[in-house]
Amino acid sequence: MHFLSSTKLLLLFLVVPDTYIYYVHVLHKTRNIRLRIAYWLPTLLLATGYCILLCTSGENIMAHHAYAIGKLTVGVFLFAIPKTLFMLFSLIGVLFHRLLHWCRLPFTVTGLTVGAVVFFSILYGTLFGINRFEVKEVEFHHPHLPQGFDGYRIVQLSDIHIGSWTEDPASIEKLVELVNEQHPDLVVFTGDLVNQRSCELNGFQPILSRLYARNGVYSVLGNHDYGSYYHWKDPKEQTANLKRLLHEEASMDWRLLNNDHAILHHQGDSIALIGVENDGEPPFSQFADLTKATEGTEGMFRILLSHNPTHWRQEVLPTTDIELMLAGHTHAMQSIILGYSLASLIYPEWGGLYTEGNRGLYVNIGIGYVGLPFRFGAWPEITVLTLRR
Repeated sequence: MHFLSSTKLLLLFLVVPDTYIYYVHVLHKTRNIRLRIAYWLPTLLLATGYCILLCTSGENIMAHHAYAIGKLTVGVFLFAIPKTLFMLFSLIGVLFHRLLHWCRLPFTVTGLTVGAVVFFSILYGTLFGINRFEVKEVEFHHPHLPQGFDGYRIVQLSDIHIGSWTEDPASIEKLVELVNEQHPDLVVFTGDLVNQRSCELNGFQPILSRLYARNGVYSVLGNHDYGSYYHWKDPKEQTANLKRLLHEEASMDWRLLNNDHAILHHQGDSIALIGVENDGEPPFSQFADLTKATEGTEGMFRILLSHNPTHWRQEVLPTTDIELMLAGHTHAMQSIILGYSLASLIYPEWGGLYTEGNRGLYVNIGIGYVGLPFRFGAWPEITVLTLRR
């Protein structure tokens, strides 16, 4: 039902500007019936593609046809967003022309220019942005960091969403190579390894198992990892899916911290690495047990892995003295323009390093994508976090 509603909105988003442009501009520019019909072809083809998928697919359409849905959605955005922007500039031109008798041409030209820029930006984000991996070097300073961990390098990955890479395993191989080239002391993964089902990992285990760090690879679960967005036949099937995911992570030599912790040793000192199950704002799952996970780590320098950054202000800051939390989840909504992301409307902390006093949160904007194969500005992120005293 959610996908059906989204589809209706997408198609409406496509048809409204098309209808305006056709009656206000196309009809006045040409009398050629073939050209008039040709104008509608992209909309007709995209709408037909969506209708065919809806009529031939079951309720798990996003799981079984994610690639096709993603491409169709990009097609809609390629045409709908530039046309919508052109329509808005055109409407402003019409308004000023009627009220103040201004010339409409400057508004029309501006609309065409803006629309063209947006069109090619979407095209770039789809063709190149999704695998334009970016290595970000970050330092976190804290006076209580043990001397032996001064200069300790942590690579953080998040939100791989492996089911979206089925057609492009070479990019995941490139990701692993880039991580290993950083020579990290520790690799952490902060959730959302899959989109919906553990079987998405098939064929990727040998690639991901090549991730290497001196102190190993640690992970936590994200909201997608529980399989709650898939329509299972019964709860037992969903439980079996999660068990298989846990097994697959173990087979890749990833240590999953499910409300648990590990003690890391380096140059004669030690710190605690804590991991909790997903804990986010409703409707996202809330399975974290921070009390259980931190038991026995009191007095140590502590790093927490928790998928959703809202957990930091909801529980971590007010009830603990954990020095640093690492999160993901937001994707920066897969778009950052001039340093701004729409994710900021939902998440106060959506990407990068945030501090309260000498306590910190780092939000990694993720590697993969869900549904829409597009990233612009919010390039897939490999974070290299260096601890400093």
